[in-house]
Amino acid sequence: MAQEQSAMLSNPLGLAGDAVGTNPHPIYQALRDNSPVLHVDGVGTLVSSWALVDEVLHDTDRFSSSPAAGDLKNERPLIPLQIDPPEHGKFRRILDPLFSPKLMKQREGDVEALVHRLIDGFVGRSEIDFVADFSVPFPSQVFITMLGLPVEELPKFLAMKDGIIRPDMVVGKPFDHPDVQEHQRATAQSIYEYFDGVINERGGVRGDDLMSHFLDAEIDGERLSHNDILDICFLFLIAGLDTVSASLDCFFKYLIDHPELRQVIIDDPEMIPSVVEELLRWETPVMSVPRAATRDTELGGCPIAAGERVLVMLGSANVDGSANPDADVPEWSRKIKRHFGFGGGPHRCLGSHLARVELRAALKVWHQRIPEYGLKPGAELTFTLGVRAAHDFPMTLGPVRDGS
Repeated sequence: MAQEQSAMLSNPLGLAGDAVGTNPHPIYQALRDNSPVLHVDGVGTLVSSWALVDEVLHDTDRFSSSPAAGDLKNERPLIPLQIDPPEHGKFRRILDPLFSPKLMKQREGDVEALVHRLIDGFVGRSEIDFVADFSVPFPSQVFITMLGLPVEELPKFLAMKDGIIRPDMVVGKPFDHPDVQEHQRATAQSIYEYFDGVINERGGVRGDDLMSHFLDAEIDGERLSHNDILDICFLFLIAGLDTVSASLDCFFKYLIDHPELRQVIIDDPEMIPSVVEELLRWETPVMSVPRAATRDTELGGCPIAAGERVLVMLGSANVDGSANPDADVPEWSRKIKRHFGFGGGPHRCLGSHLARVELRAALKVWHQRIPEYGLKPGAELTFTLGVRAAHDFPMTLGPVRDGS
């Protein structure tokens, strides 16, 4: 689940072409080496070193996560993403327990069972589109089920998500084109209308799902308002259906390119948690997150004007060797104390424990059943900027083992 609104644009860096999303490390290196604080006209200020990224993420007084950081056509701040401390903490106190490590651990069996069911769906096929057949439906179904929404409506939810996150790709025109902006605006309204209907239909009906928790949750003795729940659901929809899918695309592309790591996973599944953390650090599917300067300030000796957009380059910070020894190479036995794969500071990813359960389950079950796979000959993957999702992923499969 996404912790940030870098998903707000398919190209939040203002850079041309998908090549950067496919292989961002060269530009990360260039940014850190030449200008770790770089102002780009029409885009904002890029911040790329570990120390400065850490500073921005933790200093919510100077660098806000409010809607000023990015326009998603939402009517009110999305909860809890676009609310800064201290108000932010009030909502996290009711939301964090719903995604606690203990509760997410209890979901492992169901999550692994879903991986098996999806793989069962393409048993006997020698070729699949990894995006359409696995990386999108797997985490999306997990999250939709947790919310208590009908899985059969997943295509509608995915269209809503893409209409907010990647409206330019949906419409086929530049992001600032009026048709794209109108599509994003209309999509936002459709999200509000959908969840308004869900809340009204629920009435006093409750179940063991997130929506039921929202309807009964209280802050300082008061129930969440109707609008509070709408703003939480808006965020959960666009966040919960994107970044784990993107992570799977990045992970499996890396595994195809590095068969020796696949063999490590096959030979020693106990390594999977470490592999997941290192791939989150090395691949950093969420490349950047936006902030807005609340006042005239400076960062790394560079002036930043009040209201200026600041793009915090998580991927660059994660491979900054000045902060972590040998950060510029993957190391699967690395004991990672901290990385920015889930962001940092007060707005660190609410769903990080769920994401870990999903990613570990995917690697475990997949490699038990499909140890042999590869990119279709002649295919070339391209990844979007911002959240590094593959457009499509033609994959060849070796024999698929029985799941019993």
